[in-house]
Amino acid sequence: MKRILIVDDDTVHRIMLKVNLLDAGYDIIEVDDGDQVLPALAKHEIDLILMDLKMQRMDGLEAIHLLRKQGRVEPVVVITAFSSVESAVEAMKYGAIDYVTKPVDIEALKHTVAKAIDFEVLREENKELKKRLGEQFDFGNIIGRSPAMQKVFETLSLVAPSDATVLINGESGTGKELIASSLHYNSNRKGKPLIKVNCAALNENLLESELFGHEKGSFTGADSLRQGRFELASGGTLFLDEIGDMPLQTQAKILRVLQEGELERVGGSKTISVDVRLVVATHKNLTKMVEEGSFRQDLFFRLSVVPIELPPLRDRNEDIPVLADFFLQRYARKNKKDIKGFHPQALILLTRYRWPGNIRELENSIERAVILCLGEQITPKELPPQMLSEEFQMTNTPVTALSGLTLKNVEKEAIRATLDQTDGNRSQSAKLLGIARQTLINKIREYGL
Repeated sequence: MKRILIVDDDTVHRIMLKVNLLDAGYDIIEVDDGDQVLPALAKHEIDLILMDLKMQRMDGLEAIHLLRKQGRVEPVVVITAFSSVESAVEAMKYGAIDYVTKPVDIEALKHTVAKAIDFEVLREENKELKKRLGEQFDFGNIIGRSPAMQKVFETLSLVAPSDATVLINGESGTGKELIASSLHYNSNRKGKPLIKVNCAALNENLLESELFGHEKGSFTGADSLRQGRFELASGGTLFLDEIGDMPLQTQAKILRVLQEGELERVGGSKTISVDVRLVVATHKNLTKMVEEGSFRQDLFFRLSVVPIELPPLRDRNEDIPVLADFFLQRYARKNKKDIKGFHPQALILLTRYRWPGNIRELENSIERAVILCLGEQITPKELPPQMLSEEFQMTNTPVTALSGLTLKNVEKEAIRATLDQTDGNRSQSAKLLGIARQTLINKIREYGL
């Protein structure tokens, strides 16, 4: 449960805030003035500070300034009278991340609080990623021995240290997001944010608000000022996935940011400068879209300063055994199974399959196989039915019958079958499944077997 510190010298108003936020599922700590914030933080773990700006002993601006001077990084949302919005803007310069105006609209307050806490969670995740830059985001962790992937690595090593815009082309599931992350974390911007947006997931209006932010009241539901992803990524990298799905009007605004480094929020007139490295990706043929008029030619030229072509998995067969072994080790550890490797026949099937879903499909298939596997090797019968020959499917109908089940149901059926095979002997079943006896007992209880 997230904990909020309410700082307000108006007792009635503070109680009203407390009651409504308790009802929204938050744990509440309250103090009656700005000079009580630091003592409260010394006693409690706080996820968000909700603070009135006007208080008798220490106003909100002074309290925020003191917090930041002491090195405290807790997110702060300020409360101000509508006539004193300038003070809220001043507070945001000191480090507040948002504000609400009096009289407080409770639904708007809940939305602002939830957004602020989500932002803090993302910020903490980003900090954790920064601690592991060296080991997690290195080109060596993008698996590929094939000539096609070696060419990709060569391009990455040349372009990563620069600020050049990169266009990543590749089918769905080929690892475009991993390439974008590697570009960022091997660049001079690695200490700044990497912000990701999927352009295909949002309609035109929502996409513009997401990218450029919006002013309060700019449209229905815009209850507060919101920074866009360009602003949040300033100093770092913005990754726009599925750029081919971006509407033409939004394309024009993206072009302006690339050319001038400036934008306006939706509903706003203030020009905001941003310093962002742009990395984009698509599975579509942008050249053809330019010819058809559905993608701007000038933007295409701006985006494709350095194009990177990610080959589909079917064109890099020599990488399949290496990738399969990588996923086997990952999911064997996750599922606490002692699986040594692949039966030769299983490897043949893996390398012969066309992999329309590319690396993502391979990973899902290996995870499924690990859950189904009862021995020390992945055999053909643990692979998805679509990989098996017609003859093999006809003689192994129980495997085909498992298609369409969730991974949990597959695990349940594997445990049930093993228990039947051992006449209910839990120790023997646990050994066959490659898990601890107590883990098996827990699973039996979980699935009601």
